[in-house]
Amino acid sequence: MRDIKTWSTPVIHEQKQRVPCILCGSDSFVPALDCEGFSYVRCRVCSLVQQNPQPRREAIEARYGDLSSQAYLEYELANEGAFLTLQQKGLADGGFFDLEPDILRQQAEPPLVLDIGCATGALLEWLRDRGWDCLGVELCGPAADYARQVRKLNIITGTIESAKLSDNSVTVALASHVIEHVNNPKTFVSEIYRCLKVGGYFYITTPNIDGFQARLFGSRWRSAIFDHLYLFSKKTLRALLEDAEFIVEKIVSWGGLARGTAPGPIKHMADRLAKRFNWGDVVLMRCRKVSAQ
Repeated sequence: MRDIKTWSTPVIHEQKQRVPCILCGSDSFVPALDCEGFSYVRCRVCSLVQQNPQPRREAIEARYGDLSSQAYLEYELANEGAFLTLQQKGLADGGFFDLEPDILRQQAEPPLVLDIGCATGALLEWLRDRGWDCLGVELCGPAADYARQVRKLNIITGTIESAKLSDNSVTVALASHVIEHVNNPKTFVSEIYRCLKVGGYFYITTPNIDGFQARLFGSRWRSAIFDHLYLFSKKTLRALLEDAEFIVEKIVSWGGLARGTAPGPIKHMADRLAKRFNWGDVVLMRCRKVSAQ
């Protein structure tokens, strides 16, 4: 499969604010990555890598507003088949299809799956055909409209925080390549925990800054882009999830070298090794809510 070019808005001047580390609360940072027009720092205490100072929430949400939303929709439509295949493979690696039959069988009504950052709804449409009740949350208005109008899905335009879902209402929550974009990942994760049923699952996928590609390319890493406010390692992502009371049940990663960075046989070997030794470019964690807050 071809590699997908990561979407990113151009580097622009925005109002920024210095914030404490969302993971540990520290206000002590050291330089981490110096990119073109923006940079990342690393928390001295917990090692979380982040843009800091960072753009305000209003600026982040505006990036997916009227000026760029149509271009983002076109990008999603052009790549949705490849994205869907990657998401299906990630769910397989995370054991979703081992759990799915029992979840579908044990509930009188179709269980609710929530896809946060659902884009055009391709994954939700596929899950609906497998017997799930589906709900999506998507910040980009045209993408949300497309999922509603073309795929006839139930989509909330906004963020997981603004959606204000009911407590204990979701059986499985999915968030693929979303958490690195949000201003406050801690609030993001806590809100997902709140709306999950006890026993419910959360599958989260994000770039892995401790992976082989990130270590090799540094500030030229393909995920060190303007739109990514946070770059998680397996350690910092797990700490964030456990702080929200999730139990992390499974951690997998994949992606050794991007297409075009090495000859085919070397890329193939790097991809196999990255997956085998769990130092891939992307990390997925399967978590579970085992008790009410």
